[in-house]
Amino acid sequence: MIGTIFNVTMILVGCTVGSVFKKGIKPAYHDILMQALGLAATVIGINAVVQRMPQSKYPVLFIVSLALGGIIGQALDLQGRFDKLVGRFSGGNLAEGLATAILLYCIGSLSILGPIEAALKHDYTFLFTNGMLDGITSIVLASTFGFGIAIAAGVLFVWQGSIYVLALVLKSALSTVLINEITIVGGILILASGLGLLKIKQINTLNLLPALIVPPIAIAILQLF
Repeated sequence: MIGTIFNVTMILVGCTVGSVFKKGIKPAYHDILMQALGLAATVIGINAVVQRMPQSKYPVLFIVSLALGGIIGQALDLQGRFDKLVGRFSGGNLAEGLATAILLYCIGSLSILGPIEAALKHDYTFLFTNGMLDGITSIVLASTFGFGIAIAAGVLFVWQGSIYVLALVLKSALSTVLINEITIVGGILILASGLGLLKIKQINTLNLLPALIVPPIAIAILQLF
C-alpha cells in the first residue's frame, strides 16, 4: 500500500499548493504542466511495452486485446459517456470539481495496473508515477475549486486499495505471463493518453480500456487446451 499512500499524499500536497492560487493558474503555466504530463505518460507507456514485449508468450495477444477491447468500448461508448459526464461539471462549485477529480484520478491505466503490480511484484513504479501525475493535476483543480478537491484522495484510496486486496486474493491465478500481457496493453493505453495530452493524436483511450480484460479471458481459455 506504500504506492497508494504516496499517491494520496501527492494529491493532498497538490491540493494544498493549488488552493493557494485560487484565482487559477495562468494559461501558459497550465499548458506547460499538461505538456509535462504528456511527456511523462508517453515515456512510461513506451517503457512498459519495451520491457514486457520480449517476455510475451503470446506476441499477437495485445493486438487482439486492443481490437476486441476497442469494439466493446465503442459499443458501450465509454469515451462519450465520460466526456458528457465531465462536461456537466464545468462550473465553479466544489461538488462539480470533486466529481471531475474522482473521475480523473480513478479512471486510468496507471491507477488500475499500479495496485496490481504493487501487490504481486512489490513494484511501485506505476503508483509513484501516477502519484506525480495526480499531484500536478491536483494543483490545477484545487487552484480552481479549492482545497475541498482533497476529498477525492479518500475515494482514490478505497479504489486502489480494493484493487490491491483483490490482486492479493487472486495472486495464485495471476501468473507472470498474464501480468506481462496486461502490462503491454496497459502500456499502450498509457502511451495513447500521453499522445492525447501532447495534442499529437487524440485517441479515445477510454473506449480501449476494456482491452485490459481480454488477456485474462484469452489466457484462461488457451490454458484449457
